[in-house]
Amino acid sequence: MSIKTPSVGFIGQGFVGKSYADDFKKRGYSVTRYALEEPYRKNKDKIKECEVVFICVPTPTMSGGFDVSIVEDGLRFLRKGAIAVIKSTLIPGGTARLQKKFPNIIIVFSPEFLNTSTAAKDAAHPFANILGLPIKDAQHKKAARLIHRILPRAPFSLFCSSEEAEIYKYAHNVSGYMQVLTYNLMYDTAVYWGADSSAIQKALEKDPMVSNWYIRPVHKSGRGAGGPCFIKDFAAFAAQYDKFGQREGRALLKAAQKHNISLLTATKKDMKLLREVYGAQVSKRT
Repeated sequence: MSIKTPSVGFIGQGFVGKSYADDFKKRGYSVTRYALEEPYRKNKDKIKECEVVFICVPTPTMSGGFDVSIVEDGLRFLRKGAIAVIKSTLIPGGTARLQKKFPNIIIVFSPEFLNTSTAAKDAAHPFANILGLPIKDAQHKKAARLIHRILPRAPFSLFCSSEEAEIYKYAHNVSGYMQVLTYNLMYDTAVYWGADSSAIQKALEKDPMVSNWYIRPVHKSGRGAGGPCFIKDFAAFAAQYDKFGQREGRALLKAAQKHNISLLTATKKDMKLLREVYGAQVSKRT
């Protein structure tokens, strides 16, 4: 394996894969892109030449459950001994299961945190580089050191188990989801009392103990926690927690989803995503 500049591949050229591939290319790496869309479709065989391959494909949560099949399809393209860096969200234990299924490649999980509107900037200036290892052997540790070296610099870096990294990704998105719901409750309360919600928002923006990311109850096309990550990831987390969690916790997650669906459907926000995750009858069920 090259010491200084390994050849780098990207499977998936949505806003995540494209943003990371563009950043690596700008920093001088030899980059190969493969996706089902043109002009990248022709590069499938070239992926086998890459030493490090970033997997940036969807892991949808459908009405039938969590789907990791697209990640598995991508891993089948890699050569023996290659390093796969999975950026796609995985449920806890997912990386370890994939490593057992593909023992001839080295798999590492590295969650992504890109906003669709600022994806290029976020990829080039990450707030953290997290690497989760399914096996803490010498081979995986060596791979993790290489990945940390080639990723863009971040103020915080962490090696941990793949389960810890997977749960952290859900902690990030579940936190954002619940913050959106919290400030929607405050918005409803302001409306009831005839208060100016913008004044409350200004105060929250200056509050050092409150995150400023999710304090806008009316965002983009409507209300509620929407977007390509929040809806599917919260549903996937709730389904996992339902298998082992406390009754009160399960009830909380179900109530949060029901309330969020009502906010989204009332303002016709992200209806396509809602139907993909909860089924075609989602608006009628709420």
